[in-house]
Amino acid sequence: MNFPQPVSIAWIANLIGAEVIGNAEALAKGINELHKVEPGDLAFVDHPKYYQTCINSAASFIIIDQPVADSKGKTLLVCAQPFEAYLRIVQHFRPFTPLHQPISPTATIGQDTIIMPGAVVGHGVSIGRNCILHPNVVVYDHCIIGNNVTLHSGAIIGADAFYYNTKRNRPAWYKKMASCGRVVIEDDVEIGANTCIDKGVSHDTRIGSGTKIDNLVQIGHDVVVGSNCIIAAQVGVAGATTIGNGVSLWGQVGVNKTLSIGDNAQIFAQSGVAASIDGNKKYFGSPAVEASLKQRELVWIRRIAEMWERLNVLEQKKA
Repeated sequence: MNFPQPVSIAWIANLIGAEVIGNAEALAKGINELHKVEPGDLAFVDHPKYYQTCINSAASFIIIDQPVADSKGKTLLVCAQPFEAYLRIVQHFRPFTPLHQPISPTATIGQDTIIMPGAVVGHGVSIGRNCILHPNVVVYDHCIIGNNVTLHSGAIIGADAFYYNTKRNRPAWYKKMASCGRVVIEDDVEIGANTCIDKGVSHDTRIGSGTKIDNLVQIGHDVVVGSNCIIAAQVGVAGATTIGNGVSLWGQVGVNKTLSIGDNAQIFAQSGVAASIDGNKKYFGSPAVEASLKQRELVWIRRIAEMWERLNVLEQKKA
């Protein structure tokens, strides 16, 4: 999430009650998690296991629970509860604002766009030209929709990320990490009925131009889907995954988090993508492997009974 304008580290430190080690007059442009962080951003870390990952990231400023020996020139904001500090910053810059009418007066709607009865368009939403939002579509605050986009009934654009901070030393182990990202849908996209696309935790979930998504699909937080992809019904894509251009995910494919799928890959129905895969190939199975390899494997599996029967015949002849 970018701030409306750059903010001094001294001001941020005062907001969250942190001690500054480094340049307190520097300006932060936004706050992001590690897998999306950019120069000029704040990041936070609250476990020694991730200290070095955070120090070595692109973040310029780090909210941390203790000083570290070598911060590599980064400015540290030291406070007891970095996660709570993150929540405080998000709640300040992106507070929940109730919507009292179906279409927010702060939304921008392009020429010839049709919004059907029952659809809801949140605060700060931007929708381009020649779009159709069918009944009961919901577009959450701050999402961006391009031109010539069709959202079918019940599609949910921009729901919160399924993302929790876990600490087993408190009664409720899982504490929700406030989502302050967006969904960005580019031009000429069609999204099927009852499909859900979650906003980024602190950055953008993005659907590339020309991509077509079927009914009952779940796209997780911070996922990037390339241009001209086909995603069939009941596909689930976990958070922070990158899908290249021209990819086909057929029915009921499951895709694990934080991996990548190369351009023009085809994943056949009911496959499970557990790790990153190359483009320009066909995949099948769970875990997904090249389809030709999996098909040969299935042929051999079907032959096991025949081979076992032949082995028994040979054993009987020897007896």
